[in-house]
Amino acid sequence: MFESTFSESILKRAQDQELINIDLHDLREYTLDKHKKTDDYPFGGGVGLIMSIDPIVRAIETIKETRPDVRSILLSPGGKAFNQKMAWELSREENLIFVCGRYEGVDERVLNFVDDAISIGDYVMGGGEIPTMVLIEAISRLIPNVVGDQSSLVEESFECNRLEYPQYTKPREYRGLKVPEVLLSGNHKKIQDWRLKEALKKTAEIRPDLLSKEAKKGD
Repeated sequence: MFESTFSESILKRAQDQELINIDLHDLREYTLDKHKKTDDYPFGGGVGLIMSIDPIVRAIETIKETRPDVRSILLSPGGKAFNQKMAWELSREENLIFVCGRYEGVDERVLNFVDDAISIGDYVMGGGEIPTMVLIEAISRLIPNVVGDQSSLVEESFECNRLEYPQYTKPREYRGLKVPEVLLSGNHKKIQDWRLKEALKKTAEIRPDLLSKEAKKGD
């Protein structure tokens, strides 16, 4: 699952340029039984299987032997909601471990061996692999030189608690839909003002909660 995502586009270039390094660890390699079992039935009954604690802890502790400063994160629906502020915070870490849950979740005691638990949204997925890809994509692009034009990062959605302004490219008109004239004017001050106005308008219509956060921050 991971290899296809990590061998394309920005993440591939970042690894080729040694700006980031991504290692994959198979939990089965950290089991002790001959069947390399990583899950079991839940105590108290219930549907499905639970990820066992021992292989996860063994994996974390093995990695920490060579990277003692590593920050470990469990991907879980019960974790903190991931956002852009968190992405910036994690991008400053030297080393990160992402623990991917599966099936009906992980043994609750795993939380005693990780630094954080993070969720990418209020919905349930089959496992933590795709959420981990989301985090790695969001975090990696904030590392210096991973994205070509670093100045573009500050104008993106969620950087200032608002969505990004509308963007357009050629053709100037498509099936009667025209590019706003102000963007063709060459007047950078007017363009800047228009973009701010449109960003606030878009945010108010789609994500008014972001403006509430900005207001609270100002207080």
